[in-house]
Amino acid sequence: MKLIIHVDGGSRGNPGPAAAGAVLSTVDGDVVDEATELLGEATNNVAEYGGLLLGLRRARELGADEVEVINDSELIAKQVNGAYKVKHAAMKPLHREALDALAGFTSWTIRSVPRAQNADADALVNQALDAAR
Repeated sequence: MKLIIHVDGGSRGNPGPAAAGAVLSTVDGDVVDEATELLGEATNNVAEYGGLLLGLRRARELGADEVEVINDSELIAKQVNGAYKVKHAAMKPLHREALDALAGFTSWTIRSVPRAQNADADALVNQALDAAR
């Protein structure tokens, strides 16, 4: 089963209170799951990895063997695809965890899109941060 996973992460302040969000849907566009997670104090980029990891965990729990990950962070997409090196110490273990999680799927892709095309995942992040206040 293939799932499309829209993921996002964000912090209010950089670093600041952070959260992750994921919206999982079928290839036909039917939403099958939404998830959020508070991440404590983190930078925006660390929160973006949190969103990726959250989405991958939920996809695995739902039985997906193929995933198409869509986010609005060009940095994260290019790091995971190997186009950019991971230099920041706090992101190295998250990058490794993401690659390990992706290796558990028979096929995967990750790409970045403009924020407007990732609005549902972005809204989940903001809802989680608002609720945590």
